[in-house]
Amino acid sequence: MKPQSETRLESILILVFILLVLGVAVTAVMLFKSMRAASPVAVSPLPTITMPLTPAPLLASTLPPGRKDTASVTATQTMVPLPIIPFAPSDTSTPEIPNPTPDFCASLPKDWWMVMPVVPDINPNVKVIYKAGLAMGNDPTRFSKVGDCQSIRQYFIGNFDNPEAYRIGPYDYLNPAIDYFHGSFDRLSLAVKTGWNVASVLSSLNANPNLCAVNETPLECEYRVWNPSIAIISMEVWTKDRPTGIYRDYLSQIVQYSIAHGVVPILATKADNLEGDQSINASIACLALEYDVPLWNFWREVQPLPDHGLRSDGFHLTNDRNRYDLAVNMQSAWPHKNLTAMMALDKVWRAVTGQPPPPDIPH
Repeated sequence: MKPQSETRLESILILVFILLVLGVAVTAVMLFKSMRAASPVAVSPLPTITMPLTPAPLLASTLPPGRKDTASVTATQTMVPLPIIPFAPSDTSTPEIPNPTPDFCASLPKDWWMVMPVVPDINPNVKVIYKAGLAMGNDPTRFSKVGDCQSIRQYFIGNFDNPEAYRIGPYDYLNPAIDYFHGSFDRLSLAVKTGWNVASVLSSLNANPNLCAVNETPLECEYRVWNPSIAIISMEVWTKDRPTGIYRDYLSQIVQYSIAHGVVPILATKADNLEGDQSINASIACLALEYDVPLWNFWREVQPLPDHGLRSDGFHLTNDRNRYDLAVNMQSAWPHKNLTAMMALDKVWRAVTGQPPPPDIPH
């Protein structure tokens, strides 16, 4: 029989051993949990969609290889401002950016925009915007597309970069402008994407993270990277449950930003009437009039076509090959959209460069 003192010592040792084992186990569990725990993520509120009228500090431009670039710089991680070159003393005109008035559109006759020409008339303010852009370093040989699913290059004027993808027919007067803007037609615009609407290009959440700076919107990014002198703006996706006034406010921001950066905006009406009262087209036309910028009235172009150029969903356009010399192909809307967009671009280009106006050829 063991002495009582030895029994007590063994009990103490066993208790100490158990406590040590428990301590090691608890420590191991705590370390494991700390290694597995995720770091807290700070969630920022959604940004307010507002566009500055002056260039913000942006990352240096990264342009596709093989393109002439008069304003590019080497891409770095340093934030640099977009250069602004002042006007020469002999030319001090600046683009006019009016303050929109809420009752301006309401003062116009009902459906006044429906008789506006398909190919726009060009007013003097367009040339002022264009010259201001050249003074800022904009590339006169480039234009941008700003739009939604109906502006993607596979359908919308991308064919003009490939001579085998279209037949110009009696509209060969467009060839000089097609050659002049070569490279802009089939390019993947950073301000065009399927599913976008007029608000999408004003949100930095939608910008391409591989090409755009932090907090840069798709519109800002596109203008910085491609450095255009003209932009075709065709924003069609908008549903009747969203107020037209909101659409107009967003489009107004796009127009103001374009003018302030010397980019001539060509605004396009749309073929559909999903909102039910044609209020979107009326607002587009009103903004073009208010800001003295070109209106490409595509809606009027498709009115004579079967079903007004619309498929059964009332939104997408009927399609055929871009054969502008074949009457059967010209019964579909997409050839008309591409042709009249090219006509609008050509009309602006001729006006701002002082060339003779285009011939009046029916289309």
